[in-house]
Amino acid sequence: MTITRLADLADPAKTPRLVVKVGSALLVGKDGQPNRAWLEALCEEIAQARKRGQQVIVVSSGAIALGAAKLGLARGGRSNLADAQAAAAVGQIALAGLWSQLLGKCGLTAAQLLVTLEDLDDRRRYLNAAATIGKLLQAGAVPVINENDSVATEEIRFGDNDRLAARAAQAARADAVVLLSDIDGLYDRDPADPDARMLPLVEGVTRDIHDMATGGSSSGLGSGGMTSKLQAAEIAERAGIVLAIINGTHVRPFERAFQHDRGTLFLPRRNDGALKSWLGGRQRMKGVLVVDTGCAKALAKGGSLLATGITLIEGDFRRGDPVAVRDAQGRALGQGLVEYDADEIARIKGYRSEELQALLGYSPRSAVIHRDQLVLL
Repeated sequence: MTITRLADLADPAKTPRLVVKVGSALLVGKDGQPNRAWLEALCEEIAQARKRGQQVIVVSSGAIALGAAKLGLARGGRSNLADAQAAAAVGQIALAGLWSQLLGKCGLTAAQLLVTLEDLDDRRRYLNAAATIGKLLQAGAVPVINENDSVATEEIRFGDNDRLAARAAQAARADAVVLLSDIDGLYDRDPADPDARMLPLVEGVTRDIHDMATGGSSSGLGSGGMTSKLQAAEIAERAGIVLAIINGTHVRPFERAFQHDRGTLFLPRRNDGALKSWLGGRQRMKGVLVVDTGCAKALAKGGSLLATGITLIEGDFRRGDPVAVRDAQGRALGQGLVEYDADEIARIKGYRSEELQALLGYSPRSAVIHRDQLVLL
């Protein structure tokens, strides 16, 4: 059954598994204290979804904001990385306790999962996380996922929980993701503009859609903005997952959005399968391969990346590492897992397949990146 409107996200036949992302600005007030009444109502909505037969996964921000208030740190604990990590270490306890208590009042068991970008970029750890989420849902628990900000460095951070929610949805094989925002959805320009128009439906995130977004977080508490939400929609759509943005500032936000059909629904144009959706959602690449025009055209038609089309190599990587593929103008074409080390590719780039054995000293592999290990962006 196909999801075509926001109300379908409350239909267990169309959306049996749902991911809900809650941002810091909704969960924590300006005084650094949790918005308990709002959160209690949200937990009641989660419990209602469970009674309808839906499984729910929560991706929750708020640890840094809660911890910063307890420690008396400036700028909500975001002045520097050390402050953020210290605030998160304190706030994670408070956040987990809050979800456990309030979901418990609704008869639900909360389970905490703390992850870093590295956890979901590594294939084995990604599969382990997926198995854990699956077991928790099978056991009737509500997984509450957050970035492990107390140990994550700038190099291994998601940076916002919008993209984490999309990656968690991929791992959980969810049907849809709902991002609770401080506005009703995606507008065609700055929402402060009186002529701004909200888009109720988006079929695939294009360059024109990205141009509508702004990158900042209006609250000052979170780290995301509309740009990060569009990036999350792109990650979700690679796995055929629907994503919605609705206004979370109202009490019982799901009830309001579904009854009044108020929000933006992103419908995927593709479904890359488990491996390719994981690969396409990776944020860190070990290197870059620049290709010529002929190679770019062959990739667009579903071909593998061959040595003859490579013009430039960047980075130090090994066989099996993820690398980005770009054209001569620097535009991102795709990303995939390479079949050769960087120094080997440096020796064979620009050469035809029949010439590679003499250059390498062994029988060459079928491609530098096979089409089965390559996802187009």
